Amino acid sequence: MTSSPLLTSALEILEKLISFDTTSRGSNLELIAWVEDYLAQHGVSASRVANTPGEDGVKKANLFATIGPEVPGGVILSGHSDVVPVDGQPWTSDPWTMTPREVEGEDRLYGRGTADMKGFLALALATVPLFVKGSKPVHLAISYDEEVGCQGAPAMIARLAETIAPPLCAIIGEPSLMQPISGHKGINVYEVHVTGKEAHSSLPHLGVSATMVAVDLMAELRELALALEGNPPAGSGFVPPHATLTIGTIQGGTAANILARECRFTFDLRCPPGITAEEVLVPFRADIARADAAIGAQCSEGGVTLTQIANAPPLAPTEHNPAETLARSLSPAVKPGDNSPAGQVSYAAEAGQFQQAGFPTIICGPGSIEQAHQPDEWIAVEQMAQGVMFMERLAAELGK
Repeated sequence: MTSSPLLTSALEILEKLISFDTTSRGSNLELIAWVEDYLAQHGVSASRVANTPGEDGVKKANLFATIGPEVPGGVILSGHSDVVPVDGQPWTSDPWTMTPREVEGEDRLYGRGTADMKGFLALALATVPLFVKGSKPVHLAISYDEEVGCQGAPAMIARLAETIAPPLCAIIGEPSLMQPISGHKGINVYEVHVTGKEAHSSLPHLGVSATMVAVDLMAELRELALALEGNPPAGSGFVPPHATLTIGTIQGGTAANILARECRFTFDLRCPPGITAEEVLVPFRADIARADAAIGAQCSEGGVTLTQIANAPPLAPTEHNPAETLARSLSPAVKPGDNSPAGQVSYAAEAGQFQQAGFPTIICGPGSIEQAHQPDEWIAVEQMAQGVMFMERLAAELGK
């Protein structure tokens, strides 16, 4: 493949971005500082929207910058800086060192975040020298904690809505093989905490096993998941078409011969547009209330709580979406005359949050979601080349 100066720059920037371990549990400030310095070299000032650090004191920040004149009609380019952990995965190269390989005749770049989604950020940053010449701006938005429930972006999105000139649309660069994606499911993550009463396992009538109560509640969730599977919304374009509910983690008990005082488990509920977690969980909240009352009748210190620990709204397909129109015109993956509907994906992203804030929104970015979160995550150089074409066309459009 013939390389271009812009592609060369994008790959150099991607190599640098991959070198920062921005796993969600840690800080992203080294990457943010590097991006700030890079933008400053091109005369662009950036603003941070920092988190409020928790008990672990980890500091993180969103970053946004307007590149070009502060006038209406610009485009938001947004991506997250955080990545998922590599712990326990059988990587064959250093995940924090971008490693080129040729596999089955395809040039690939390996490293954590290559596909999800530092490749898109590298493309946007490499195109800054073109964007600064535009007559309409690019609003670059980089978030944190997307991988743990899209928790970082809302504060930044609110700041954008307050401060930037009204943009035409927002493009979220999640890996989509450069195909426009008009819809994604929402995500809701909950923790159930059961508190019982310890007792010797030979005398179970003297205590309340939190794990036994939790097992019963998990069985109710399993029934709810099956009910959702059997009732998909009509005309759904998602795979699978229905809302999904899965149990993720379970912790409880101290020994086999002790009735557990505590048990916690988490579950993940993903709803397509038009279905809310609140309506889905009505029967389960009733189950929680009954279990809480039953435990309370046996021990005053016991009970059951249901806590939402993460949520992000879905991205709903809309008619006459200027973001979709623009992405179709820019992406080399969309053939001329192709009027097929934009895709829909079952993963959650920050796109729904941008849409909820009033920005016409589309997902379109390089790489495949099938490579995301995997050991030996990779992106094809050809995908980066398509991304370069996309960005060059965007710069030309904003320069008119």
